[in-house]
Amino acid sequence: MPRDADPVPDGPVADPGLNPDPHPWHRYVALGDSFTEGIGDPNPESIGGNRGWADRTAEELARGQADFAYANLAVRGRLLQQIIDQQVEAGLALHPDLVTISAGGNDLLRRGGDPDLLAEKLDPVVGTLAASGATVVLLTGPDVRETVLGGVRAKTAIYNENLRTIAARHEAVIGDMWALRQLTNPQMWDADRLHFSPLGHHTIAAMVLDTLAVRHTLLPLQPKDLPARKWRTARAEDLVWARQHLVPWVLRRLRHQSSGDDVTAKRLEPGPIFGPGMPPGTAE
Repeated sequence: MPRDADPVPDGPVADPGLNPDPHPWHRYVALGDSFTEGIGDPNPESIGGNRGWADRTAEELARGQADFAYANLAVRGRLLQQIIDQQVEAGLALHPDLVTISAGGNDLLRRGGDPDLLAEKLDPVVGTLAASGATVVLLTGPDVRETVLGGVRAKTAIYNENLRTIAARHEAVIGDMWALRQLTNPQMWDADRLHFSPLGHHTIAAMVLDTLAVRHTLLPLQPKDLPARKWRTARAEDLVWARQHLVPWVLRRLRHQSSGDDVTAKRLEPGPIFGPGMPPGTAE
């Protein structure tokens, strides 16, 4: 007797070349500030007009996962307490099985930002997220020694060590940006020197996926060294940067304003995310 044909699966078929070992996550929620919102990685085709590392991570996680959904509650300018008050409960209400959180960076930039006190405030939050059953990825701050943010390098290092302790206590996963030495390359940073460029966001997304042991298609890029600049050229660029980015930032601080005032999260509800190489039929 002829052998019965194998049944034809319903719906989109996963690409075995991309995810031979499917990952366990189906609903991803990202919490944080401008870094997670994707500032520095503008894309008019992305929801909210910015793409960013979290979107890039979600795009890869969605490959071969027909039912994958992603929400991003991050808003630029948010301090740690604001993220706790405005995003954590809302994020848990979406029933995620994967949560990333990057918080406290804006606090460290402010006078009096104490990395130990911030960690004490964040610790129970990570505990709550982990207790929900979700995998929690806690991102450390980058090594900013060669950027305009170099003044907070010591506080960032202390905060990172606290984050490692928190992660160990609650069995969270550390996404280690401090160890990502590629981020010291100027091409990884946006023109405002405060946020990452598209290349920086791409590199961070690849790191997060590697940390989660998820096979992905984000190839490591090796940008060429920037050519040496003449003093006059460098000085002119510094003056332009100060006028366009530094002065407005200082004025907002003096006026107790935030770049995130009147801005809402770009992906309030979990939904499918589309990117190159999505399984056929995913958009249906």
